Amino acid sequence: MKKTKLLLLALTAICTGALQAAEAPTVGAPAPGFSLPDSNGKAHSLGEFKGKYVVLEWFNPGCPFVQKHYQSENMQNLQKQFTGKGVAWLTIDSSSPGTQGSLTSAEAKKRLADWQMNPTALLLDPEGKVGHEYAATNTPHMYVIDPSGKLIYSGAIDNRPTPDPADIKGATNYVQAALTEAMAGKPVTVPNSRAYGCSIKYAR
Repeated sequence: MKKTKLLLLALTAICTGALQAAEAPTVGAPAPGFSLPDSNGKAHSLGEFKGKYVVLEWFNPGCPFVQKHYQSENMQNLQKQFTGKGVAWLTIDSSSPGTQGSLTSAEAKKRLADWQMNPTALLLDPEGKVGHEYAATNTPHMYVIDPSGKLIYSGAIDNRPTPDPADIKGATNYVQAALTEAMAGKPVTVPNSRAYGCSIKYAR
């Protein structure tokens, strides 16, 4: 009886995992649509950026891995580089209220100013709905969407999964590479990687 119960639990876990994997957006498929408010309360939808490349960056200012890329200005420089080329860069905070990284509108505006961030918008997702739709797991978790609305990259920002800013030098930046290749009409060499960083503090 005990063995049967354990087997059922194992099968349930496997099926649940398979279901979650099936629901996660895959590279080559349309990116899930969404609408979220920014730090000023203005709603932004993915659809409004159709015809542009879009970067989604999952964000938690209390996470050492996020701090690595902001205190070094690596993330701000990437944002500035590609928004200057017409790319929409959407930074998303899916931390639930009361957890590390959760921001009110006022706190989000202050963070944008204090860290001199350069995204198109900092979007607030306290219920975690959009984070779950994208199966985002870590901060930072990065996605790149092409002008047709198709997902062309999903995963880590680079290949150095540490919180040490010194490791940025010499790292392969997957987001930069994906955008550079795609915008030049080339296939993305690395379309998937494993995201690293702090776990997203979802409400559920």
